Amino acid sequence: MLVWIRLLAMAAGVWLCPVVGAHSLCRVHTVRTGKVFNVVQRLHGERLYFDDSPPRLLKHPCHKQLALYLGKQVFLTRDDFKSSLLPFTIPVSMAVGVPKVTSAHFAGSLLLLVINHHVYNYNYKDNIWGKATGIHHPVSHVSGDNCCNARRAFCLSISNSVFAYAHGEKIAQTNMYFSDTGGQSFRKYTFHRQEELNGTLGGIFYFHSLSQVGLLMVNNRKGQFAYSHHPLNRSFGLPFDYNGTLDVLMLPGQRGVLIFWFANSLLFSLNSGQLVDTIRVRKGEQLLHPSIFDANITIQDITVNENELAILSQEQHLYYGSVGALSSSILKVSEDLFWSTEVALMFTGTGVLHVLSPLGDAFFLAFDFQQCSISIQATLMEPRLQVSKCKVELLEAIFRSLYTIDMNSELLLQARLIARLGTSPIPLASISERGDTFDGSTIYMLGIHLTQQHHWGRTDPNFTYSIKRPTISSLTVDIANKELSCVDMKPLSTLISLGCDLRKKIVVQSEITACSKGILDPVVLQDNYSYVIEKESYDPNFRGRKAAKDLTVFYPYKDLGCPRLVYYDTPWRPAVELWLAGQFREAVAAEHVLLEVNGLFTYSYALSARAAGCKAQPQNWSTILGAHPDGGPSSWNRESYVSCHDPSNTQPLQWPQAEYQILGGSTDNEIIFEQRNGIYIFFLAIVDPYYSYCHLQTTFSVYVYGAYPLFSIPSDTAIALLVAAILLGVWLVYWVPKLKHRELDHRIQASHPCRDCLEALGCVRQRQC
Repeated sequence: MLVWIRLLAMAAGVWLCPVVGAHSLCRVHTVRTGKVFNVVQRLHGERLYFDDSPPRLLKHPCHKQLALYLGKQVFLTRDDFKSSLLPFTIPVSMAVGVPKVTSAHFAGSLLLLVINHHVYNYNYKDNIWGKATGIHHPVSHVSGDNCCNARRAFCLSISNSVFAYAHGEKIAQTNMYFSDTGGQSFRKYTFHRQEELNGTLGGIFYFHSLSQVGLLMVNNRKGQFAYSHHPLNRSFGLPFDYNGTLDVLMLPGQRGVLIFWFANSLLFSLNSGQLVDTIRVRKGEQLLHPSIFDANITIQDITVNENELAILSQEQHLYYGSVGALSSSILKVSEDLFWSTEVALMFTGTGVLHVLSPLGDAFFLAFDFQQCSISIQATLMEPRLQVSKCKVELLEAIFRSLYTIDMNSELLLQARLIARLGTSPIPLASISERGDTFDGSTIYMLGIHLTQQHHWGRTDPNFTYSIKRPTISSLTVDIANKELSCVDMKPLSTLISLGCDLRKKIVVQSEITACSKGILDPVVLQDNYSYVIEKESYDPNFRGRKAAKDLTVFYPYKDLGCPRLVYYDTPWRPAVELWLAGQFREAVAAEHVLLEVNGLFTYSYALSARAAGCKAQPQNWSTILGAHPDGGPSSWNRESYVSCHDPSNTQPLQWPQAEYQILGGSTDNEIIFEQRNGIYIFFLAIVDPYYSYCHLQTTFSVYVYGAYPLFSIPSDTAIALLVAAILLGVWLVYWVPKLKHRELDHRIQASHPCRDCLEALGCVRQRQC
């Protein structure tokens, strides 16, 4: 058999084979603890019981020793049933009526139970019961998923997302509820075009790896999924046979792997229900039956973990499957196995299956547990099973539980494969030889290069609902046709968060500051320095209107340092830098916005909407703050921003001369300061939704210098001076020519050479007259 290797996103498969020789597989023993004859045990509350038969066992996917047994009695264990347990009860004060459980789900630190058509939550850490609020109609089931990396906000969001619904109701008329608080409070949920969907409700699930809500429709014994968002909401998943009432198991890990089962039906899906297929029955290389129905197998119980599946039939046969290979076949060997109809299965580790059933005690209320553990690897080595040896010696990689790919980022990973001597892998991905082992086996390295498909340039823009929306995916590295005996060769899997890389931040370059040029003294700035903003220059509501009084501002030197230096008469824009984990990455050219945090409006923008080439009316601070009156400067961000250059923006360009208040991007817009010296403290935010999933924001300060002070004169004084100036001008117009004429005559008389002769002549004439 050739060994295949394949890189998968959200991929898995199902292999099953029965295990024989129960009594040779494990030694049955009874767990009995904490029973002392002089201790009286009491139950506080009403005993819960499971509505269905046979029993079920639900394990917490993150807290491995936490499990819930659902049967004629309900038991909650914190140690994998390694001690005797009292039946699980609910306080009488909850007033549940009939304490019948129809569905259960672990949501983080809460256990959710549907009891008598209502949802109750139990905090198993603090031992506190509560009733969910917001549900106003009877429900029968809850569904959800768990993400075990609790340090990440998006992971916590996955665990907190829960649906409550009534199974079997007509979809067009049913009432469904959604919770983002882990099941503590719900709100009504309406599916996309729900009133147009036919059939009854088979379940509703949040497929986080697709960023989709999937609704299972059942009509005429056919099931198919409808999806909530583009592009999957344009059509349904392929229909499949729906016999009985199928339970849907979501395998841990957010890989989109589903198991559908009922007494005589067993199906699986590798892609969140888009394609659903039956699990076939084989023995060795021979195909025996196309389904378990044709093989006459009736399921009593089923259990799964991240990579494995085990089934107990009513005929007391055990079946094992490896979830992770691309196969829909199973191997079947049948033999009597277990001892009770109350038996339930659970995995306690890779390849370790635990079988247990509760035992009542005539003298104590606490139940003991009869159980045994089965080593799957040892069992599969039995020759009669005809299971081939694993042809892979090693498949390993150092994967973290979670990686982040931000917008325009990539992820490089490696995995190592060693095939059994004498075999060669046929790669479905890029691999290279990296030497040999001591026994001559070849070492292969698989190179993994991940980025968003939109940035490969090979994907239709409508490939997903919105690239701007953060989401998650998963990466699985597995052997495509590995043998069932490769129990310990489990797939390599990790979560990929397509979202904000929290190590990113932006800073504004500050090479030249007012302190370095001696304009401001850093010692003075640190000493509780304050400055005054004139009432004519700021508006506390950011509307550009004058305030009623001056504002005193204490400068936060510890946060802002020394202000950057800007000359008032030179157009300016901040030099924004992107830093990752303390290292400079690049100068930011993406679109960003500024706002003076104290309301100063003594600056403007160089470009108008028309000059910026806008096709639609651009947003500005007035429209943003008007739409989000309580949001403050953070209201304008990557989620609220709409580019005026976007062809899908239908806002008409009504005011082309309006200021274009966005910097960066495809324009060379700049800030122009008015004739005012002083400190400006700016809030800056990257609003380009395609630059990063992060809300990249920062606050910085500048000092504007070089502006001559403007003199302010009262209006009445100005009028008086103007009138005086006019009168003075009129007077000067009248008297200046006269004065000049007199001065001229005076100069002529003073400089005539025959002055004495003229005077004498004047005397003679006078006498003659």
